[in-house]
Amino acid sequence: MRAAENTAAADIQNSAAAVGNIKEMKKNKKKKKNKTDLKFLQFLLPGALGVAVFILIPFIDSFRRSFCTNITQEFSGADNYKEIFGNEAFRLAIKNTLRFTGVCLPLLIGISFIIAYMLSGLKRIQLIRSILLFPMAIPTATMVLIWKILFSDHGYINGILDSHGADTIGFLDDKAFWVLVGSYIWKNLGYTVLLWLTGIMSISSALCEAAKTDGAGEVKCLFYIIMPNLKPTLYTITIISFLNSFKVFREAYLLAGSYPHESIYLLQHLFNNWFVNMDLGKMAAASVCVFSVIFIAVSLLKAVWDKEEN
Repeated sequence: MRAAENTAAADIQNSAAAVGNIKEMKKNKKKKKNKTDLKFLQFLLPGALGVAVFILIPFIDSFRRSFCTNITQEFSGADNYKEIFGNEAFRLAIKNTLRFTGVCLPLLIGISFIIAYMLSGLKRIQLIRSILLFPMAIPTATMVLIWKILFSDHGYINGILDSHGADTIGFLDDKAFWVLVGSYIWKNLGYTVLLWLTGIMSISSALCEAAKTDGAGEVKCLFYIIMPNLKPTLYTITIISFLNSFKVFREAYLLAGSYPHESIYLLQHLFNNWFVNMDLGKMAAASVCVFSVIFIAVSLLKAVWDKEEN
């Protein structure tokens, strides 16, 4: 009897010890996990500090300045916003920027996808990838010089057009818009093609082979297998191309100066001219408006993407 009681007591003690060990293991695991999370934090901290110092704090200050006067920094309410929306140059810059983005994005995405799909079947794809990045390596000033050689009044292309009696293309007429569009597409085409190629190459070839075995052709494989699997790549390319469309000021400025033809007078020109005139209040108000538009556009794209994923 006593032996049975001793055995039962020993079993209870062992069970209690096992439970205690399990709790201790969970506690140690939790501590280890917390330490691991802190290790990741030390890598994120420098980037977070950079974003805070160079982006977040300046934007907060710009938001404050948008409600203040230029010199005295006194609160002026929405006067700066009323002034910029009543400014004809601001409305022209908004219209041209939206037009430029609306034209360039579909052209760049469509052309780059066609080229990427054609190149995806080639064997020497690694060499082609290196060549595609070449336009990104060319400095903006060098690229603008090439465009001036081609499209100036006495340039090669205008010389050919003039010799055939066709209208020439200049930086100071209504065709300047298409010169800027061509410059943007040329510079960003190779990089965008490379992104499409990365997405296409990540799709398993077994899917297309199985579909072809069942009688599907190239067109059906493209529309029902390849394109649906490229939605994440499309989202990335759209965001990057949209943001890059706001960075064409250097090309437009070097091509035609601070006051180009009205068809390529973009928001960046307006900001540059306001900066030269030290109209900081109007600059701050306009920057808040532009940030709001970009934030809403990116948020809508993300919402559409999340909806497609679900």
